[in-house]
Amino acid sequence: MSRRLSSARSPGSSAPTRRSRRDLAPDDLQDLARLARQARRRAHAPHSGFKVGAALRTRRGEIVTGCNIENATFGLTLCAERVAVFKAVSEGLRGFDAVAVVADSARLAPPCGACRQILWELCGDVWVHMADLKGHSQTMRLSELLPLPFDARNL
Repeated sequence: MSRRLSSARSPGSSAPTRRSRRDLAPDDLQDLARLARQARRRAHAPHSGFKVGAALRTRRGEIVTGCNIENATFGLTLCAERVAVFKAVSEGLRGFDAVAVVADSARLAPPCGACRQILWELCGDVWVHMADLKGHSQTMRLSELLPLPFDARNL
């Protein structure tokens, strides 16, 4: 259940790549954030009330969304970013270039540590676009949020 943006990119390998920020048009990021906002509305957050939506994009332009799904134990809660990644990978999608994360909070909400790790291992050094419901946003590389990742090179 993926969507495709009209500004699709040519296919690439699934290895992490260093792409220029110029490769991501502002409209692409706004579209990702819009889809993440829509996904946020489907969040199941009865315990914290903290709803988050995510939209993950492949380099081919396919979009997979996710929302956080809480559990009373909180330890079994899944964040929106991981839901989007797991949905995408389970559908055979690979080669990602950006993820948008939208939450309604006093400051922009970056992916948590567990999400950063999953994003790094399954998506590589993608662009992370964080946005709130008031129009504030920031975009940075995952390597800036996770400067010393633990990955297969450590095994």
